[in-house]
Amino acid sequence: MSKQLALAVIEQQADAFRDIATKIGRQPELGHQEYFASGLLTDMLARAGFQVEKGVLGLETAFLAVYDTGKPGAVVAFLCEYDALEGLGHACGHHLIGTMSAAAAIGLKAVADELGGVIRVYGTPAEETKGAKVPMAEAGLFDDCDIALMAHPYHSFERSGQSLALDPVRFEFSGLAAHAAASPHEGVNALDAVLALFGSVNALRQQTRSDARIHGIIDNGGTAPNIIPDYASAKFYVRSASRAYTNELTAKVKRCAEAAALATGCGLQVSSYEYSYDELMTNEILSETFMSNLAQAGIAPEEVQDGKDHGSLDLGNVSKRCPAIHPYVKIVEDRLLLHTEAFRDAAMTDAALDRMLVGAKLLAATAYDVMADGELRAAIREEFRQRTSTAL
Repeated sequence: MSKQLALAVIEQQADAFRDIATKIGRQPELGHQEYFASGLLTDMLARAGFQVEKGVLGLETAFLAVYDTGKPGAVVAFLCEYDALEGLGHACGHHLIGTMSAAAAIGLKAVADELGGVIRVYGTPAEETKGAKVPMAEAGLFDDCDIALMAHPYHSFERSGQSLALDPVRFEFSGLAAHAAASPHEGVNALDAVLALFGSVNALRQQTRSDARIHGIIDNGGTAPNIIPDYASAKFYVRSASRAYTNELTAKVKRCAEAAALATGCGLQVSSYEYSYDELMTNEILSETFMSNLAQAGIAPEEVQDGKDHGSLDLGNVSKRCPAIHPYVKIVEDRLLLHTEAFRDAAMTDAALDRMLVGAKLLAATAYDVMADGELRAAIREEFRQRTSTAL
C-alpha cells in the first residue's frame, strides 16, 4: 500500500510536474547556464520539504536536495539533467529527465519516514558537454549511495544497457605564417599538421576494435588561403566500450598528432576540452527491479528492447561509485531519433508529458523496493562489489 501512496502523490501533483517540464522545455539553456531550470527544480523540491544546497562543488547550476528521515536505511539518489543542445533546444528531452527524477523523489518522500533512510536529488548540469556528474563522482558524492537512478526519454522502452567511455582531446599546432604565393617555402603550415593527423587517425581506424569510435573536426584551419596558417586545431572524441581500451586509443591518437607535428615541423599542444566519461556499468539486479515495476505498470515484455549503446554518458562515472541504472522510457509512438528537431517537438506534447509521469512512477517504485528490502539492497551492493573488484 505504501508504494501505491508514493505513486498516488505523483499523480496528485501531475499538473505541477507537467508545468515545470513545459517551462524548462520552452526556455532551453546550455550546460552550466541552466539557471532557470535549476531554479524551478530547486524551488519545487524545497517546497516539498527537501533541504536544498545550490552551487555544489562551485558549479552554479548544480544542486543537491536531501530528505533525511533520521532513521537507518537506504540512501537512494535520483539524478536530474536539464541542459539543452546548442541550436536544437531540448532535443534530448532533458526537460523531462530533470522533472521526472524530482517528481519521483517527491512521491517517494511521502512514504520515506516509515521506510527509513535518505532520499537525495542531484542536480547535474551539462550532461551534453562538461557533465557535472564527473566532478561529483570524483569528489565522492555518490560513494555512500545504495543506488543511483535516472531514466531517459526515447521512442521505445529499453532496459538499462551500456555506454561508451569517452575522451575529448584537442590538438593545437603552431607553425610559421608566410605568403602562400610569394614565399611559401618560408612558412611552416599548421593546417598541414592537422590534415596529417586526420590521415593517420583514418589509417588507425583499420586496426581498432569494432566498438571503437574516433571522430573529429577542424575547429581552426587558418584565416585566408593566401596565408600559410601558423595556427590550426582539431577536436576529437575517442570512445570505446571500456575505459581501459579508450585509454589505449587516446594514447595512439596522441602519437598520431606527435608524428604530424614532427613531420611538418610544427609545435603541438594537447588538452582535454571536456571531461572524460567512463562506460556505464549497469547494475543488473537493480535493472531487473526496474523491469519488474515496468511489467507491473502494464508494459508487456515484447514492448521492451534490450539495452543498447547510445553514445557516452557521465552517469558512467557514477556507476563506478555506486550501483546505477539508466533505462529508457517511451514518450513517442513514432521512431524519432534523439538530437533532432522532430524529437524536440514531440517531447513537448501532452503525450510525452504523460509518459514522463510514468517514468517518475517507475523510478519511485524501484527506489521504494530497494528502501523496503534489505536483502535486495545487499544483493545489489554485492553485485556492484564483485564487478568493480573485477574491473580493477
